Amino acid sequence: MAQSLKLCYQFLVNNFFILLLIPSTIAISFKILFTSPEEIMSMYNSMHLTPMVLLCASFFVVYILTLFVMWRPRPVYLVDYALFKPPRSYRVSFAGFIEHVRMGRLFSELKSVHFQMKILERSGLGENTCLPPALHYIPPTPTMAMAREEAELIIFSAMDSLLQKTGIKPRDVDILILNCSLFSPTPSLTAMVINKYKMRSNIRSFNLSGMGCSAGLISIDLARDLLQRYPNSNAVVISTEILTPNCYKGKERAMLLPNCLFRMGGAALLLSNRRADRCRAKYRLAHVVRTHKGADDKSYGCVSQEEDSEGNVGIKLNIDLMAVAGEALKSNITTIGPLVLPASEQILFALSLIGRKIINSKWKPYIPDFKQAFEHFCIHAGGRAVIDELQKNLRLTNEQVEASRMTLHRFGNTSSSSLWYELSYIESKGRMKKGDRVWQIAFGSGFKCNSAVWKCNRTIKLPVEGPWADCIDKYPVHIPEVVKL
Repeated sequence: MAQSLKLCYQFLVNNFFILLLIPSTIAISFKILFTSPEEIMSMYNSMHLTPMVLLCASFFVVYILTLFVMWRPRPVYLVDYALFKPPRSYRVSFAGFIEHVRMGRLFSELKSVHFQMKILERSGLGENTCLPPALHYIPPTPTMAMAREEAELIIFSAMDSLLQKTGIKPRDVDILILNCSLFSPTPSLTAMVINKYKMRSNIRSFNLSGMGCSAGLISIDLARDLLQRYPNSNAVVISTEILTPNCYKGKERAMLLPNCLFRMGGAALLLSNRRADRCRAKYRLAHVVRTHKGADDKSYGCVSQEEDSEGNVGIKLNIDLMAVAGEALKSNITTIGPLVLPASEQILFALSLIGRKIINSKWKPYIPDFKQAFEHFCIHAGGRAVIDELQKNLRLTNEQVEASRMTLHRFGNTSSSSLWYELSYIESKGRMKKGDRVWQIAFGSGFKCNSAVWKCNRTIKLPVEGPWADCIDKYPVHIPEVVKL
């Protein structure tokens, strides 16, 4: 009964103006139908519309329309994207990972080895995730040269695939944006791409570093702003993380987690504001919402790169990370809610907020039903705990978080590129239809929670090229709570 009442309420509120317009249109139509031509001419003559008045009115209408066309935001399209698929020789199984740790003598205490084994058992990762060659050596060789080789392999592979899929020539690229948080060499990675593909000298290039797993959506936001500034342009966005120089060799548990979760991955995207790309583009960018909680000390320090007591450098994940992420998510959905939610959900959310402020602050806050605003969800595959927490807070079904869980299982945490592996999973399953809306949510150090909303421009047909092509039929798979090693 309650569900039926809610559905009735949603129908009435979300279609209020349509329901109001129908009787008004019928009434006006009947009035015009039963008005004689003489009465219409009499009304026209009574307005005293001289040719000069009509000319001025026409000029005013044309002027307003011209201003509207000039000042309205330019649509930004995602023409296509390509993903890096690591070679099978880079695969690291659970048993191989643990044996490698033991033989490599990186960890002076067996407790550290045992801790990493427990993390892997509960991580949600599968047996086909990949690590770069430098971390397969015994002992690992995280040199600058090996890090560059990893960067070239991932970035050039994704770029080659993107150029082939879109047919764009390197010298036709107007804007180049690359984000990689933990590897920032000189010359920059964008300079490496420009040199490899011999791009033109006036290309606008940007290299983003240190911005965590949400940097991919920051790059999208930057590309959108630049495409608003420069008409008839395109932008290539590359998102990746280089693991070679970031293997932690100490025994601090909070710094051992990234060793177990992060894996190789990368994505290259082509964005455009050209009308000629509208028909072939896969998606149109609707919204980007960024939330930065760096003013709060606890949020600022919950993910940080630092040295342990023995001088080993690594990424430290504090115990309050999930609580900080929850607060950042609340701030983000408070901003994005009015942009995407139907009126029925906005009214309930507003009433709940007013009630907590005025009547009783202990009232349980109303969580909007985002399933009414989006058909698909891409939650950053940062780990099983992240996906579990967001599924609980947003009240999503298992199918709606399937793409995130399967991406974590097949490819691991690929940092900022994980959202695109998830989108590719949805496409490869044949679920993406024209008009569908996609919500991408990512978290990053600082602490940041960023969202992007895309609208599907055309139905994605099967089969879909990409990293899922040879294994999509095997998914979804059951992922046990604990995999005993």
